[in-house]
Amino acid sequence: MKIEPFDEKCLNPAGYDLRCAEDLTIPPKTHALAYSMEYIALPTSMIGILQIRSSLAREGVIGSFGFVDPGFRGQLTLQLFNSSSTPISIKKGERIVQLVFIKLSSTPLRSYSGAYQDSRGVVLSKRKS
Repeated sequence: MKIEPFDEKCLNPAGYDLRCAEDLTIPPKTHALAYSMEYIALPTSMIGILQIRSSLAREGVIGSFGFVDPGFRGQLTLQLFNSSSTPISIKKGERIVQLVFIKLSSTPLRSYSGAYQDSRGVVLSKRKS
């Protein structure tokens, strides 16, 4: 596993708190895309689950996240929705989501090799229409 830049203060008993890579203000009733400061590389023996930090959830931020697949490498794009009636500001370097690590009981037949491998910055949908 690789996390760069790594900060021991972000390590917690179940995982690691990822930080926002840039200043961001989300207007009320609006969604925004952010990305993690950290570059993640998961081994094929591990999966990651993302959860919004409870402090942000208590202010009305809702996050929609996928799994971080075994073998994924890159920065993570995070979809955030401000359900409150006031703007919510997130500062660069602020802890924004917790990445929970789960060790798999067996190695998958293949690791992640999808369109978002080696992502940098906010990556928009690569869904074909």
